[in-house]
This record gives sequence, C-alpha cells and structure tokens, in this order.
Amino acid sequence: MSKPNPRTLAVAQARRHYAEGLRLSGGLRSDAVVEAFASVPRERCLGPGPWQVPWVPHRLGDRWDYRPTEDADPRHLYHNVLVAIDRERELHNGLPSFLAFKIDVAGIKPRDRVVHVGCGVGYYTAIMAELAHDGRVIGIELDRALAERSRVNLAAYANVEVICGDGTTFDPGPADVFFINAGATHPAPIWLERLAEGGRMILLLTHRDGRSTGIVLLVTRSSGLAARAISTVSVFDCAGARDPEANRELGRALERGDASRIRSLRSSDHAPDEDCWVHVGDVCVSTLEPS
Repeated sequence: MSKPNPRTLAVAQARRHYAEGLRLSGGLRSDAVVEAFASVPRERCLGPGPWQVPWVPHRLGDRWDYRPTEDADPRHLYHNVLVAIDRERELHNGLPSFLAFKIDVAGIKPRDRVVHVGCGVGYYTAIMAELAHDGRVIGIELDRALAERSRVNLAAYANVEVICGDGTTFDPGPADVFFINAGATHPAPIWLERLAEGGRMILLLTHRDGRSTGIVLLVTRSSGLAARAISTVSVFDCAGARDPEANRELGRALERGDASRIRSLRSSDHAPDEDCWVHVGDVCVSTLEPS
C-alpha cells in the first residue's frame, strides 16, 4: 500500500485544525458542521495561490489593504480569514467563523432541501451539500462569472445545482432552509412562500449608509413565522431585495439597538403600532410572538 503524500497529509491536518478552531471561534454546536469544514477543500473554490487577504488593522478609510500569502501553499487558507475573490470590488470569500456560525444555526440535516442565495464561488455551498447528504442544494448567484466558477467548483456534488439568476425571483420549489448570504431590506415574497413547515431561514436585514450593516435573523416557520436576531452583520447588498423607503425605516429601527425584542415576521395587513419593530416591504418585523 502506497504511503500518503506528505504534502496532502499536511494540508488535511491543517484543515482539521482549522475546523476544530471554528468550533470555538464560531460557537458551533454541531459535530456535523465541524466535520464538513474538515472535509471540504477551500482551495478547490478559491483557485491557485498566492491569495490576497485583507489585512483588518490596515483598512484605509473605505478601502481594504490587501496582502498576498507568502506562497501558494493551501495551508494559508486554513485560518479564520477573509480571502479576496475580486479585489477591485472588495468581494471576499466570507469569514469562516461567521459563516460556520450561521450554517450551524440553520440546522441543515440529511435530506433537507437548501437554497443558498448569493453562493459566490461555492465554498459554503459545498459545506451545506455535505450536511444535506442526499438532500438537494440550490446555489443561486447573480454574477455570471461567479456562478460559472461555482458551477465548476461544485461539479463533484451530485446533490447541488447552481443557478445564474436573481435569487429574489427564482422559484426553487419548497425548501427546508433558505440561506440568504447578502443584505436585504426585506425578505423576498418567494422566500416566505416556499419556506416549508419547520423550515429555517437565515436572513440578513441591512441598512445602507455608505456600507450595508444590520442584523442576522433566524426565521422559523412553525405556527407562523418566528424570528429572532442572532448577530450583527456587514455584507454586500442583495440585488432585488432592497427598497429605498424600507432602507430608511430599517436604519431608524437599527439605531434604537433593540433588535433583541424581535419575535416574528407578520405578512398580514395591519396598521403600524407599538408591536411593530419595523415595517419592511410587505412584511412587518414584529415584537409579537408568532401566531
């Protein structure tokens, strides 16, 4: 029997150490999520190195300062760092601990039907595919070049389909998990329509004022649409899920700093009252318990 390639073994060991580190830095509860991060090669989705890494202490005004990795050794990718996908647009493969946290909270299980809106180059879509096993994962990406990269990167996954299109209008069919990986002022109607009973949605509600910042909501369909804020976030916009008036209202709501009061989403027609955390689009983010 041939001996394992030392370089391949070293990269696998680095990936395992990285995954176990995410257990702590991402506050992960699921062993399956840790195993998925230990299994999926990040370099498969990010292409050959050296890679450009934004250096957080040297953000120059509104621009990142990037530094290349020392060489093309994949072990450089197995740290809790952003990695540039498109340096000019400051588009990154997201921070592993933060994405791992959101994936963990989404609770993806074998046989789940998962929709990943804003799948980029497909790294985190691959993580979800590992978790869904013989379920179905649809990655949706508006940027044609990124969608093609993602399609190539995910070709080995029989349970993944990549769509180049608008994730706010594409009908994926019923889904157990919607993972919205871009900032919206409101949930697209199709996301709420297609969220199955018992389904979960990771929804990034953001206000744009130079940069898009806001909160991450975990929405669960069970006797209504329960919702709770689980984190703050700064992220790229979700094209098609932004509305100027909703942006203004959401900005005022976020300034209050009381997102912990959120309990549900309400789509029923009603006049604003003290139970409305904010009206965004046709949906009210409410402090009332789901009904």
